[in-house]
Amino acid sequence: MAAPKPKPADPIAELVDSLLVELGEDPHRQGLKATPERVSRALRELTDGYGVNPEDVVADATFDQDYDEMVVVKDIAFYSLCEHHMLPFFGHVHVGYLPKGKVVGLSKIPRLVEVFSHRLQIQEKLTKEIAEALSAVLAPKGVGVVVEARHLCMEMRGVERPGGQMITSCMLGTFRRDPRTRAEFLDLVKGK
Repeated sequence: MAAPKPKPADPIAELVDSLLVELGEDPHRQGLKATPERVSRALRELTDGYGVNPEDVVADATFDQDYDEMVVVKDIAFYSLCEHHMLPFFGHVHVGYLPKGKVVGLSKIPRLVEVFSHRLQIQEKLTKEIAEALSAVLAPKGVGVVVEARHLCMEMRGVERPGGQMITSCMLGTFRRDPRTRAEFLDLVKGK
């Protein structure tokens, strides 16, 4: 009978083990024994957006539809890691578009947000990527995206000021060109 193959080493877990030592910890003490593996699994989950083509997420759920009024999905919760400190930022995304003969299944917009937020990010880039991906798949008259988020890299380190939100927006097509369309979208997003 052949000997079992050794389990391949997890490079992220090994790095976390080394990191714990550098921080002055004992990675073999009871509370930390499984921490390198847990951190590895968490980081892989929080960055699993790299392995997903955003257009594939949406493409199979686009439908021909003669509807030309604004579609808005708001308050989509998200969590991401900032690319500068790998600390969380989190909040809500609001997405609107003006269809041009095609709509997308409702669940695909939050899924699109998830794909981009599960990458190392900055909020400005996240906002633009969501808008451009939806625009590329649907070719609508316009797209608007607003992201509101808290950043723990600001709250836990640096200026160490809790609270405060960063708000970013990306307006494409009619949402950029027509102040009335932009205002309607922003009013719908602000309405509670």
